[in-house]
Amino acid sequence: MNEPKVLSKSITAVARRNGGGRGSESYRLAVQVIQGRWFSLFASFLIMAGAGATYLFGIYSKDIKTTLGYDQTTLNLIGFFKDLGANIGVISGLIAEVTPTWCLLLIGAAVNFTGYFMIWLSVTHRLPEPRIWQMCLYMCIAANAQNFENTGVLVTTLRNFLENRGVVLGLLKGFTGLSGAIMAQIYLAVYGDDSKALILLIAWLPAALSVVFVYTIREINDVKTKPSNELRVFYHFLYISIVLALFIMGITIAQKLVTFSPVAYAGSSTAVCFLLFSPLFISIKQELAILKNTNQESIIVSEVEAQNLDHEQDEEQEQSKPSCFEYIFLNKPERGEDYSILQALVSTDMTILYVATFCGLGTSFTAVDNLGQIGESLGYPRKSISTFVSLLSIWNYFGRIFAGFVSEHLLVTYKFPRPLMMTLVLLLSCMGHLLIAFPFTGSVYIASIIIGFSFGAQLPLLFAIVSELFGLKHFTTLFNCAQLGSPLGSYVLNVRVTGPMYDREAMKVLERRGLDRSVVKELVCIGKQCYRRSFMVLAGVCCFGALATLVLVARTREFYNGDVYRKFREEKGMKKTQDSSL
Repeated sequence: MNEPKVLSKSITAVARRNGGGRGSESYRLAVQVIQGRWFSLFASFLIMAGAGATYLFGIYSKDIKTTLGYDQTTLNLIGFFKDLGANIGVISGLIAEVTPTWCLLLIGAAVNFTGYFMIWLSVTHRLPEPRIWQMCLYMCIAANAQNFENTGVLVTTLRNFLENRGVVLGLLKGFTGLSGAIMAQIYLAVYGDDSKALILLIAWLPAALSVVFVYTIREINDVKTKPSNELRVFYHFLYISIVLALFIMGITIAQKLVTFSPVAYAGSSTAVCFLLFSPLFISIKQELAILKNTNQESIIVSEVEAQNLDHEQDEEQEQSKPSCFEYIFLNKPERGEDYSILQALVSTDMTILYVATFCGLGTSFTAVDNLGQIGESLGYPRKSISTFVSLLSIWNYFGRIFAGFVSEHLLVTYKFPRPLMMTLVLLLSCMGHLLIAFPFTGSVYIASIIIGFSFGAQLPLLFAIVSELFGLKHFTTLFNCAQLGSPLGSYVLNVRVTGPMYDREAMKVLERRGLDRSVVKELVCIGKQCYRRSFMVLAGVCCFGALATLVLVARTREFYNGDVYRKFREEKGMKKTQDSSL
């Protein structure tokens, strides 16, 4: 009965789209590309590539320590506030519950620029020398910006590509892992070896990326645009990102062996930017294919769709509401169903994840924050310290890609649980800490690779586990809450353990030289003993975190032996049925 009317509307729409000549066609193509979810994914890559400024702390931390006359404990305190700001994402998660994505990105851009710009003004003495609490506040504000970017981009893109969440998380966090190395190349080309200018770069560049692409990052619910080869497209993105990572690693090694001229730095930076923008061509290709399919399908109205207009939805049965205590503690959903925020936060599974992030991310942040001083204590030149940071950033990327793609493949193919992958990653991280505790010639290069890889692998695994165990309804808040153990671990292990141990060793050096602390502006420790005991402690803590994740493996064994994505496929199937009836 409704078939002529639907067919008439379809033909009218096609005529309207086809009218207007080549100019109209080009305009329609441009709109299709910019509004499509594949361009949104490309924009997400760029924003995430600017969201890893916190990983560059090892390069400019020496400037903060020297120009402001801090000891290592004070510098580690500032590093803790960096980690605190980077991991207190509850605020951005709660804001995301009630505001659109563009609002999150604009807030993140403003916060990022304000925090790092104030740090740059302080380090370059354009402001009166700040008090310690002010520097801690500036660093916390600056680092907190990445939570707004992560929340806005990760959650939105994950919902756009729901059935490939491990792959999507690995790619997005992979570009974040590369962020430090990418911005290091750009700053060498633009500012030379002026590490203070790096602070200015990370103030304006990530903020500019968020502002430029603010309206392209949004949830797109058009299920008809899903291609059959979606996973293959993600692998094309993966290949480009691997080439980018390998190129940066090769350039980093070359810059260590050969003195680069300003022209050479500019050329390498240009090549990095070209590779970074290469996913745009894949996005355009996918949108062209979607546009072609839309034109072919728009004049076809199947009899099944016409009949689906009369689709009747089942009425929901009213149930008596349980008490608050019963709702939170007794009537919890099954794993994989949508938990409320309180139900998830007080669950045993989330408590184990808190312990894992305290041990795993806490020790990793401590190693990253002290990387500059570790190289200095072992006699490495300043250029080598920049190499450590670049290697850590690059292998941070490989860890995130590995955690995303490999864990997804093992889960789907062999029912290999992600918590067990987390256990293996934490054990690997222990090895990296032991290489710093017992160093040998070139061991810091190996440690940078191992710690970067394991550090990078932890976040995609953590986010994927949270989405699988507690559902996606409140994922924006829950994945930020799951990281709360990280800043606590960073404070305890960095500020209370590693910093004081370093300063005690440095004081012993002064005492052997017969010097007084009051006449020394900067407290420096040289030798293998500077970080030995503290990194032995870090290795032990990380090993304990691996044992904690084994408990989660045992608790979730039956869940991961089943079909983890069954619920989401059923919901998408119901949504397709409802859309076809409209």
